Amino acid sequence: MSASLSLRTVDKIYHPRGRSAVHAVKALSMDVERGEIVALLGSSGCGKTSTLRMVAGFEAVSAGEISLANRRIERLAPAARNVAMAFEGYSLYPPLTVRENIAFALKRGRLSASEVSRRVQEVAALVEIEPILDRYPNAISGGQQQRASLARALVRDAALYVLDEPMGQLEPQLRAVLRGRLKRLLKDRAMTSIFVTHDQTEANALADRIAVMEGGVLQQFAPQHVLKEKPANLYVATFIGEPPMNVFDASVVRDAGRTTFELDNGPSFGFGDNELAPEVRQAIGNRRKVVIGVRPHRVALGNGSAETARVISNQWLGDQSHIAMAVAGKLLVAVSHARVRAAIGESVPYGVRAQDLHIFDSDTTVALAHGARAA
Repeated sequence: MSASLSLRTVDKIYHPRGRSAVHAVKALSMDVERGEIVALLGSSGCGKTSTLRMVAGFEAVSAGEISLANRRIERLAPAARNVAMAFEGYSLYPPLTVRENIAFALKRGRLSASEVSRRVQEVAALVEIEPILDRYPNAISGGQQQRASLARALVRDAALYVLDEPMGQLEPQLRAVLRGRLKRLLKDRAMTSIFVTHDQTEANALADRIAVMEGGVLQQFAPQHVLKEKPANLYVATFIGEPPMNVFDASVVRDAGRTTFELDNGPSFGFGDNELAPEVRQAIGNRRKVVIGVRPHRVALGNGSAETARVISNQWLGDQSHIAMAVAGKLLVAVSHARVRAAIGESVPYGVRAQDLHIFDSDTTVALAHGARAA
């Protein structure tokens, strides 16, 4: 029953009384395929929740079009859209028990009492709220209310499921368990879904594709591995990944078949033409300044590396070491899956390979090249 979703140049402008207008979502266009799970990921105030609420019908669209199953819905009332929503603020009906709240979503379906009961029990088991089904919302915890709200959305037969921070109030262990169950349910039943989160782990675990938003603008819409290995711009590069990408301003120097990136107030990384692919050199063009980036997991540590840097911090996290070093007046973070015995203040060798470099335009911040391939 789920369907595809299309947004075309959607805008949301708020006009708060006595204050300047706020352009929360700017010309957003994206297509969600039938049965696809999409995450809207970004920092607070980036426009992700406004986008979700416009799709569900709880916020008016300032401009643009929204289509669900090839039907324009942006002017329809929420109840006419066939969209199931789990609210971050729970929005349960206080006079009804948890069981009645979940069952309420099925009343329009003219289902038998036994079928309603079966569905309620099934979804309650999924989110682990069976023991509280006959309690009232004011008698359960915030995490339990959130799971009840999620169950109320999932129990429906809808064209689209929109979930606003669906597990934000849950403890980490339960959240990890429910993520796996939720994804299995959504995929097994081909339930087209969009969910809002600020948690990269949640986005990576659940979503087929992730829409990264900032300042009301869609920065990139792609699977997780593309966001990490081929970020569209500097914002995505430094937002995606933990720890985030190391980035440095650099001057480009070409001489006798060699390209050197000279970091501002720091070392230089030089590569022969046989190391940098022709399309990368072409992407750089005649630029004299670029921004270069390298993922912490790609920074090589140990003997044989070309440079040395002073250790600022050394954290062992149980399965990996995070080493922060002073380079060009900034921190260069390296991640090793082995324990690194390096004291604070000690100089350690490190290196960067051409195939691990990400190169960005210093003015527009748009990606120019990734490793051995042009962006």
